[in-house]
Amino acid sequence: PPPLPAPSAMLTSRGPALCTALRRAAPGGLAAFHSSARRCRGARVAVVLSGCGVYDGTEIHEASAVLVHLSRGGAEVQMYAPDVPQMHVIDHSKGQPAEAESRNVLVESARIARGKIASLAKLTTADHDAVIFPGGFGAAKNLSTFAVDGKDCKVNREVERVLKDFHKAGKPIGLCCISPVLAAKVLSGAEVTVGHEEEEGGKWPYAGTAGAIKELGAKHCVKEVTISFPAHVDTKNKVVTTPAFMCETALHHIFDGIGAMVKNVLKLTGK
Repeated sequence: PPPLPAPSAMLTSRGPALCTALRRAAPGGLAAFHSSARRCRGARVAVVLSGCGVYDGTEIHEASAVLVHLSRGGAEVQMYAPDVPQMHVIDHSKGQPAEAESRNVLVESARIARGKIASLAKLTTADHDAVIFPGGFGAAKNLSTFAVDGKDCKVNREVERVLKDFHKAGKPIGLCCISPVLAAKVLSGAEVTVGHEEEEGGKWPYAGTAGAIKELGAKHCVKEVTISFPAHVDTKNKVVTTPAFMCETALHHIFDGIGAMVKNVLKLTGK
């Protein structure tokens, strides 16, 4: 089939009046038009992505849930990702590596961010009141080597810097799903949760992660994914975590649990 026209061409084909109206509404171009409407200033929150897709990047439903709850909480959001190659590319229809492909974490993350994203190297504590890391295997493959090395993993240099800088500044850090391993590795003595510590017949298929967290020197706290007990708040370190897709459960439970994490992160900012 013939290639699709460029976005600007598609707009123009709808008529000059529509094109002009959209350009006036979004003087920065289409990326600006796709961004959230401006509102009264709330907490400024950085969201760190690790690609696009559960098996080799950011879990998209988790990222969406984080962004929805931040929007509802009145936060100003800027998304970031490291400008590095992915560990590998997974064909999500088969659950197998696509051997001939290579992708960039920042470029893939831009799909979720609708183009409005910056290199993680530009993220500073001075510009933000909190930082949140959605889950997905990208946290264990692209932000760290946890998927391969377990307790002996290394964390991406920029990710480590961000975690240490926010911790030192006393600014809250939110993590969900597998991403709490990043805090467990970098922040000595942190308390986190990835849910339960036993598989329980497949309900908690990644329960072994809790053991690795303990080996990293962090404290693991057993938590449910449901709205009743959905997040753990380490008040000393200002680290907030929730299990999300570490549990096999209904999507709305995961959405609500992430909402509790976001709510506690925003509460810790004091804004």
